Amino acid sequence: ETGREREREREAEREKQTGRERETQRERERRQTEKERDRDRQRDRERGRKGVLKK
Repeated sequence: ETGREREREREAEREKQTGRERETQRERERRQTEKERDRDRQRDRERGRKGVLKK
């Protein structure tokens, strides 16, 4: 009886852990896209300064 309960608790903890990992993965991906966007914006700004703005 207690063994089964302990197993259920362990399972719940494992699910919580995987949920947290999935969240951090999403956060990492979002940060990566933001970094890329900033880099593109910086490049466009430098290109605009030189007057070679291509679309």
